[in-house]
Amino acid sequence: MRGQPLEVLQGTLDTLMLKALSWGPRHGYGVASWIRETTTDELSIEDGALYTALHRMEQRGWLAATWGVSEHNRKAKYYELTELGRRELKDARARWTRYAGAVSAVLEARA
Repeated sequence: MRGQPLEVLQGTLDTLMLKALSWGPRHGYGVASWIRETTTDELSIEDGALYTALHRMEQRGWLAATWGVSEHNRKAKYYELTELGRRELKDARARWTRYAGAVSAVLEARA
């Protein structure tokens, strides 16, 4: 049953965005589009949250940014993962796998 898009769980936005950027540099709209398309419209990132997260991750050293021209011939800021960002994505993925396993264990419990 499909309804409204799912809300992004607190603490997962950075991980989703880091994964979107693991395939190469993208501008903000490209990051949001990749997430929306990859989840077949189940997850949608609001502009305010998107750009706040991009700037936060850039300040933490997880992303590097350069100005370029988009596919629509507009000036756009492109973000790419730094080595620190790649390590954070690896760590976040491991944390998510542990968390999902723990939640699954609870939901599958038969007692």
